[in-house]
Amino acid sequence: MNIREQYPFLMKYFDNGIALQNRQIAHCILFYGSDLQSQYELALEIARMLNCTGDHTKNCQCLNCKWIRENNHPAVLTISKVDNKPSGDTSKTVISIDQARMIKNDLLVTSDYHRVLIFCDRDNEGHVAGLNQLNFQADAANALLKTFEEPPSNTTFIFLTKDKSDMITTVVSRAQCFYVPSMKDEDRDFSLVKEVMDGYLELERENVLDFNDKILSLTREYEPELVFTQMQNYIEALLKSNLTNLPLKIKLINDIKVIEKAKREFRLNINIQTITEDLSFKIIL
Repeated sequence: MNIREQYPFLMKYFDNGIALQNRQIAHCILFYGSDLQSQYELALEIARMLNCTGDHTKNCQCLNCKWIRENNHPAVLTISKVDNKPSGDTSKTVISIDQARMIKNDLLVTSDYHRVLIFCDRDNEGHVAGLNQLNFQADAANALLKTFEEPPSNTTFIFLTKDKSDMITTVVSRAQCFYVPSMKDEDRDFSLVKEVMDGYLELERENVLDFNDKILSLTREYEPELVFTQMQNYIEALLKSNLTNLPLKIKLINDIKVIEKAKREFRLNINIQTITEDLSFKIIL
């Protein structure tokens, strides 16, 4: 299954935006979720759509499309700790301040192409990972904030990360954010929570406290992060089965975000009962 078939709603959104006369898509885009390779392929597909000079079909054979499929386009660049480092830059673990300066200088030169800069983490073997505040630190990010905010024409920045909270807020605030659910056929266990989660979408407000008591009980019997992860696995399984139901899809994605927030609160040592109560009231409508 190709990237367009995996993410038809995202592709339709970008297709429609790019087709408009003034290309109505954000100049800063942030993808987040566990499948970083799919995020990277989405970014390349958007870059291809922005630069296509042929028939604008998914199989277009124009030179730009061929270059991008080969990941060899002069204006579609991966920015990572190992990609597109300036001469003399010895940093090996971060997107550096020298890279930020190089990007700013390069963007001063006009281009006939639509430039797409894909910011991610990547190793020497080409494995894609997510940005975080260790590999994309505040000094490099802040050096580019003005560029992100007011980029040259025909320039798009795309950021790839596991979770928005991994990025500094000043970057997130300048980007349009899209959750990218994993479509991998992975063994995502939710056996611990299945009995509690079955039918949760049909629960009413009067059922919230009972639902909370069951979740709280599980967090006392098992590691809370494991419980929360299995809840997300359960919802992601529902999501994969309901990709064409847009209202339900939005609801399920929001529920995943609520549970991710619960994980972060647990790591901050917030009282577990407070966390589960807040979670329960937010996902039971």
